[in-house]
Amino acid sequence: MAPKSSRVPKSSRLPVVLAALAVLATAVDAVRRPDGLRTASTVVAVGWLLTAAGCDRARLTAPARLAAVLTISQAAAAVWPSSAPLTLAAWTWGGLALPDGRLDHPRRRTAVALVYAVATAWTVLAWRSTAAHGPAAGITAAGVLAATAVIVAGVARRCRQAGAARRRVLQWVAAGTVTAGAADAVLLALHILVGLPAALAPWALAALVLIPVGSLLGQLPSTARLAERALLEAVTTSGLACLVVAVYLVTVVGLGRAPVGREHDVLAYSVTAALVCAALALPVRLRLNALGRSLLRLGELAPEEALSGFGARMTRALPFDELLLQLAESLRATLGPAGAEIWVGGDGLLTRTVSVPDRPQRRIRLTEHERAVVGRTRIGGAGWTAIWMADLLADPDRDPDPDREPGQDPGPDGDPLVRVAPAAHGGELLGLLLVRRPADAAPYSEADDRVLVELARQVGLALHNVRLDSALQASLQELRSRNQELRDSRLRLVTAADASRREIERNLHDGAQQHLVALSVKLALVRELVDTADGGDEDRATVTALLEELRTDVQGTVAAVRELAHGIYPPLLRNHGLGQALRSATRRSVLPCTVSVELPGRYPEAAEAAVYFCCLEALQNAGKHAGPDASVTVLVEADDGMLRFRVSDDGRGFAADGAAAGSGFVNMADRLGAIGGRLTVESRPGQGTAVGGEIPVPAAPPTSSRSSEGVRSSLWT
Repeated sequence: MAPKSSRVPKSSRLPVVLAALAVLATAVDAVRRPDGLRTASTVVAVGWLLTAAGCDRARLTAPARLAAVLTISQAAAAVWPSSAPLTLAAWTWGGLALPDGRLDHPRRRTAVALVYAVATAWTVLAWRSTAAHGPAAGITAAGVLAATAVIVAGVARRCRQAGAARRRVLQWVAAGTVTAGAADAVLLALHILVGLPAALAPWALAALVLIPVGSLLGQLPSTARLAERALLEAVTTSGLACLVVAVYLVTVVGLGRAPVGREHDVLAYSVTAALVCAALALPVRLRLNALGRSLLRLGELAPEEALSGFGARMTRALPFDELLLQLAESLRATLGPAGAEIWVGGDGLLTRTVSVPDRPQRRIRLTEHERAVVGRTRIGGAGWTAIWMADLLADPDRDPDPDREPGQDPGPDGDPLVRVAPAAHGGELLGLLLVRRPADAAPYSEADDRVLVELARQVGLALHNVRLDSALQASLQELRSRNQELRDSRLRLVTAADASRREIERNLHDGAQQHLVALSVKLALVRELVDTADGGDEDRATVTALLEELRTDVQGTVAAVRELAHGIYPPLLRNHGLGQALRSATRRSVLPCTVSVELPGRYPEAAEAAVYFCCLEALQNAGKHAGPDASVTVLVEADDGMLRFRVSDDGRGFAADGAAAGSGFVNMADRLGAIGGRLTVESRPGQGTAVGGEIPVPAAPPTSSRSSEGVRSSLWT
């Protein structure tokens, strides 16, 4: 079984099959009963059948179904002329259902229902009165005009709301309709002038086959680029053709008599030649215009083509350097035969990025005032450039003008035929477009200046977008870097937390747990002595000694547990703040320490804990590496919304570049980075070490029941 996506929907297949059968029956009837109208109606039915088959193949169910209905109606009109009103109603339905074959509004469905009701009544009356020949020609013409008015009104209303795909269908159908109408007008004029064709109605009906052809082309996505041009060509050619036949009609009527004899042939040939000229007038005019412009400009492009070409290239996502190079080549081919340059930069520094012919890269710097003036200028000539950007004209790298004759005066400002258009965006100067012409060339016109200004505007917008893109890429790279740092920091924090738990477990096992085991053994021994003692002095002395040992062991256990708890989170920090907690920590330091804490109050616990543990880590590092003769200074202060600390020693020092990546410094940086702070390490061999950090905090510390810091405290230990 074929996959579901490859199956043709049954809702469009069955109508198409029925339409094909109807066309086959009509063709057989046309062969058995030859008649011009029957043949013409069959031709139109075949056109709608092809449209139905094409839409069905493209999986367009609604257009295929509608085209099949039109095919059947047209075939029925060929066999039974009395059903022509129903065929006209089907055409009205098709016009109101454009461009997607659906009546998606209640008013349209109501209008189609009313048209079918009128057509049904008309068909019944026509069948009773003129069953063999169909409705009268005058009534039919009136019905066609009324249906046309309804269709045009509906299509015009839908055109304003149509998207690109719908507009394509409408444009192709309009092109076919305009061409069919012009063909009918030409046939009518030829019938009046020369009596050809002898039977006008079949030919006029057969010309309507152009409408289903246009509908089929409109449903093909590959024809999107040709839709507007097809409509333009159809309107122009049809208008010229109608003008030609109208002129001939007026001329013949003005003569006061119809042509006779060989005048018919002459007039027919003349009308045919005029119609051919009308059909070829527009394309031939465009090509002759291009040829003349090419000859006048010696192969150069029009400035407008450079503008449209740059806009088209911007939509193709070309590399920006290639885009600027193509622009410079277009500028030289259109506006600057003597040379074209593009300068790019910012903050007053401009660099010649692209030049044709190629010249070395060069830079010029503008003052703040010059930048403001140039950025607000629309376009400047040689005199303006000599005042505000004299370095741009005094270019030592510029080749001499090959077209200037020896001894020819180049003018007071160097090159008189120079145009400079600033490429700015939002008042900021981002670049320049510079073009030159030989001194004997035609001066720049207003149209040339307008094109150059528009190009500079587009270049300014492109440069601004490039800046935004570069900033976006830099931000994305920074985010990637920060994200990686955050992942690494999280991993280190998890690792450090696991290591801290293992250390706590080891300290409990090797410290407090061992003390408690010893206490348990000694208590069991005391109980045994008490139970077996006979009250002698020796037993009492032994028990007393053991009890004294137990008291000492209990004190040691309490001290070990207190030390362990202090390492986890010091109660002094929670209850009394950084001052007392740091003074208590420095008492355990192996080096003499000075503590200075100048804080207006308490800060968030996370900030205080980060400062405390970072200072504690720095003190431990100093005790290990600074040397026995070193001293340490701890300073904590707050200002400008930042809580800062600095732990410095006058010890041995080290090469900070290599050692700053150690695990201790990494842990401090991670702890500070988690709350928006940063760490700094300064050290040189023989000049001591300074570890500092800062954390953003509220400018005014919140007051609470927690005790505040003292204004200043110092302690030597």
